[in-house]
Amino acid sequence: MYSFMGGGLFCAGVGNILLIVSTATDYWMQYRHSSNYMLQDLWRYCVPGKCMTHTDSIAYWDATRAFMILSLLACFIGIVIGVMAFIHYSSFDGFDKTFAAGILFFISCFFVLLAMAVYTGVTVNYYGKRYGSWRFSWSYIMGWVAVVLTFFSGIFYMCAYRMHECPRNSNSR
Repeated sequence: MYSFMGGGLFCAGVGNILLIVSTATDYWMQYRHSSNYMLQDLWRYCVPGKCMTHTDSIAYWDATRAFMILSLLACFIGIVIGVMAFIHYSSFDGFDKTFAAGILFFISCFFVLLAMAVYTGVTVNYYGKRYGSWRFSWSYIMGWVAVVLTFFSGIFYMCAYRMHECPRNSNSR
């Protein structure tokens, strides 16, 4: 049980770091415009030597930002509850902390998956038609890696929950 929780905490910790870096950095997409490479992220865009904040409130940026922030929060709360389950913290005995952490990691995975899907769909349809030379960059890729890591965190914690619950259920028969 502890090896599953340890693996889940490791994946969640790395996933949360990747979510923070992915959300905060400028390298979601690169495209060529007027023989210069430009960078774009969720908060600003950069031309060579200068970065400016997005002044437009475009729905897909707002949705991607919101889902990334919700994912960060769910993952962070899941880590806190997961650590409490790992060290057998006795407060909040009214609910199973292992199960709650697993659910929060799945919720985090769902939110970051939504964020990445929204951003991918709009970017491919808009920039793919407008600019010939564009590509997703490393911040964007970190977001997809965070999807996988938060998913496996949820899997690990659900496995730990099942291992913890199975002996209880077999004794009650």
